[in-house]
Amino acid sequence: MSFIRNLFVTDRFFYAMAGLTLAMMLSYAFSVLFPLVATLLVVFVLICLVDIALLFNRKVRVSADRDMSAVLSLADDNPVIIRFKNLCGLRLSVEAIDELPEQFQRRDFAVSIVLPGFADHQHKYSLRPVTRGEYHFGKVQLYLSSVLGIVRRRITTAAEVTVPVYPSIIQMKKYELKTMARTATEYGVKKVRRIGHSYEFEHIKPYQRGDDYRSINWKATSRRAQLMVNQYEDEKSQHVYCIIDKSRVMHMPFNGLSLLDYAVNASLVIANIVLGKQDKAGLITFADKPRTMLKANRSKTQLKQVLEALYKEREHTVEANYERMYMAVRKIVGSRSLLFLYTNFESIYAFNRVLPQLRKLNNQHLLVVVFFQNTEIIPVSSREVNTLEEVYTQITAEHYTLTKVVIAQQLKRFGILTMLTRPEDLTVNSINKYLELKSRGMI
Repeated sequence: MSFIRNLFVTDRFFYAMAGLTLAMMLSYAFSVLFPLVATLLVVFVLICLVDIALLFNRKVRVSADRDMSAVLSLADDNPVIIRFKNLCGLRLSVEAIDELPEQFQRRDFAVSIVLPGFADHQHKYSLRPVTRGEYHFGKVQLYLSSVLGIVRRRITTAAEVTVPVYPSIIQMKKYELKTMARTATEYGVKKVRRIGHSYEFEHIKPYQRGDDYRSINWKATSRRAQLMVNQYEDEKSQHVYCIIDKSRVMHMPFNGLSLLDYAVNASLVIANIVLGKQDKAGLITFADKPRTMLKANRSKTQLKQVLEALYKEREHTVEANYERMYMAVRKIVGSRSLLFLYTNFESIYAFNRVLPQLRKLNNQHLLVVVFFQNTEIIPVSSREVNTLEEVYTQITAEHYTLTKVVIAQQLKRFGILTMLTRPEDLTVNSINKYLELKSRGMI
């Protein structure tokens, strides 16, 4: 039964059978063709038997191994490598079908290669998951055919594996290198000029040309008989919290990701950079009530706790309760902290309803309200219109775009720091805002 289950025929088999059937039909009208057709049929059967004997020989062995990361990153291109190995001397044509997780909804993924005898080959492709959770990879199905190409043999290889998709670890590592090294040249992660002297004292060093003469330590200079200057470093152990709204307003999708997923990725990157700067990172999520409350810390396990917490976050279909969120912040956040609030406003009414809580938070902490531009309607508001329906559509799009700008202006009027950003620019803009506020000594 195993032999029958793994035996398949190719297109060549059907073409040959169609030709033989047509010739057999013609032999009824032209009897002289019958011996020739019968001979061809016998030859074809023999070729099929030879092809089966070649492919189902015990010496014919082909392996395929899937090489991928133990954890996939959300919204990034994650590389996957399939390594093929021909363990026999027969030249084989191989069609490989990798059983991808159902979340990708790809049923036509196949790779066709030719493997010479005792040859190796590797095929690389990438996967971009757009939802967090567990992804189950099935087996790799190999369909082998010889030079004759009449039948195919199926070999099942590569073990099934379940891989979790976490918030983007790839982005976290990329921005960590760019931020800590301060060598980034692309848009976004850049060095921010330091303003003032709101830094912790580090040590005293000899004066070098170009040092700030206002930092000269005159007592040390008199003792050493040479100019000495104070060296400062950024203040440490400052508290930074990412507060994520998980209500229905964060369901809106852009480029396959919801606004919550963008906020989750940005929060992981910010937490990693905050810990790298020797500050304390914390996390609060809420919807109708507070869901996750992770107190700010800079222990070695803090980043892992943030990652695990963000991995489990899901959108809710309820309205956000800012009163309960405010009470949760008062309970868990003791000292003055920097708060990144990731949310979204689509109307002035919804904004005015939560403004009192935002003003209270800003009085006690340094609050940065982050909400999103609707990039889907921006092209609609600027294109040429020709019909009355298009005029109505454009006016509606302009109204929603203007509403976002008005909300941002209202927040600034009350002294609340604001970021109105495109979803795809959220991570970079959040990093820049944190570095700017830290360099200005505002936290």
